[in-house]
Amino acid sequence: MSYDAIILGAGGAGLMCAIHAGRRGKRVVLLDHASKLGGKILISGGGRCNFTNLGAGPANYVSRNPHFCKSALSRFTPTDFVAMVEAHGIPYHEKKLGQQFCDDSAKDIVALLKRECADAGAEIRLETKITGVSRDGSEGDFRVAIAGPGGKAETLSARSLVVATGGLSIPKIGATGFGYDLAKQFGLKLVPRAPALDGFTFGEADSAAFRSLSGVSVDCIAEVNGLRFRENILFTHSGMSGPAALQASLHWHPGDSVTFDWLPDFDVQAWFLGQKRQGVRSVVRNLLATKLPARFADLLCDQAFPDASPLPQVSEKALAAFCEKLHAWRLEPKGTVGYGKAEVTRGGVDTDALSSKTMECRTVPRLYFIGEVVDVTGWLGGYNFQWAWASGHAAGTALE
Repeated sequence: MSYDAIILGAGGAGLMCAIHAGRRGKRVVLLDHASKLGGKILISGGGRCNFTNLGAGPANYVSRNPHFCKSALSRFTPTDFVAMVEAHGIPYHEKKLGQQFCDDSAKDIVALLKRECADAGAEIRLETKITGVSRDGSEGDFRVAIAGPGGKAETLSARSLVVATGGLSIPKIGATGFGYDLAKQFGLKLVPRAPALDGFTFGEADSAAFRSLSGVSVDCIAEVNGLRFRENILFTHSGMSGPAALQASLHWHPGDSVTFDWLPDFDVQAWFLGQKRQGVRSVVRNLLATKLPARFADLLCDQAFPDASPLPQVSEKALAAFCEKLHAWRLEPKGTVGYGKAEVTRGGVDTDALSSKTMECRTVPRLYFIGEVVDVTGWLGGYNFQWAWASGHAAGTALE
C-alpha cells in the first residue's frame, strides 16, 4: 500500500505528527509494535499525565545544540496543547511550577490524540513489527516491510518517512533502540545515549547508610554542574529518587559530584548558636531532628558528633563547620538507576543532521526524526511531552 507518509512509532510525537499531516490532506499511517496506543503517556504522572509545562522554553532542554529546539517550541507552545485539551473538555489542573495534569486519567490524553488522528484521516496500526526499511534510490519512496497481527507480511511505501520510535527508557513497555539503528542505517551520527530523570545509585558505603533511610523524603536543593533544583529527594533501598534527584540526573555525568543543601532558606548556624546561648542542653542530633526527619538527622550527625555530646559542650567552630556542610553536602553518585526506570533517554540523533524548522534530515530528503529519539531532552515536569508535541507538529506541517 502507498501513503504520503509512514510514521514509525505511535507515541506522543508520532501521533501529533499524524494529526497535523492528516489535517493537510496527507495520507498517513502510524505503525507501532505495541498492543496499546500511547504506552508512555498512560503511565506518566502517576497515571494522570503531566502533559505540558506552561513555562517550557529552550532553557529547559539538554542538547549538544541548545538552540536547536527553539524553532519547534516557538511554533507549537504549551498554550496550543492546552487549547486542544480544553477543546476536548478534559478537566485538568496545575500541580506546581507550571506542570499541567489531567484531573482524571492519562487515558483522556490518549483518547484526545486518537480522536484527532481519526478526524484527520490518519490510519493507526498496532501490533505491527517493522522487519525492514529501505529506499528506492536516493530520491525515491521509502519501503517499510512489516509483520502485522498474526505475522502477516506486507510492504508499505511512502514518499516521506518519520521516525518517532522514542528512546531506550522503560523497556517493559516496549522501548527499543530501533530508531537509533535506523539513523545509523541512513548515515546519521548519534550523540552518546544515557538514562536520565532516573535518580542515583551510590557506592557501598553510602548505599549501606541510605538503606536505613529508605522511604524518607527531604525537601532540599540539589546542585550539579551549576544547575540548582529545589524539590524533594526520596531515599530508596538503592540510593536516591524523588524530583530533585531526577532533575539532577539529567545533567550528571560519571565522575560528577552532586551537592545538597538539606535546609534551604534556613540559617541553621544562627539557630544552633541561639539555642546554645540560651543554655539548651539537648544533643545536636536531637535538635536537628526538629528540622529534619529523625533518621536522617542521625545519619548526618554520625560523623560530626558521634559521642552525642550536649550542645553546651560543642564548640562554636565545630557547629559552624557542621552547619556549612549541611548547606553543601557533597556526594559522588556511582551511577543512575538505569533505563528500567529512567523517564527519558539523554542523547540520540545528532541535531546537526536535522533541520530545526522541519525535523527533516539534511542529507536524506523526506526522512524525519522527532521526539525522544532526537538529542533534545527536557527537564522533569511536562517538558518532554511538550517537545513531543512541538517536534511532531514541526514535521507534520512540513512533510511532503
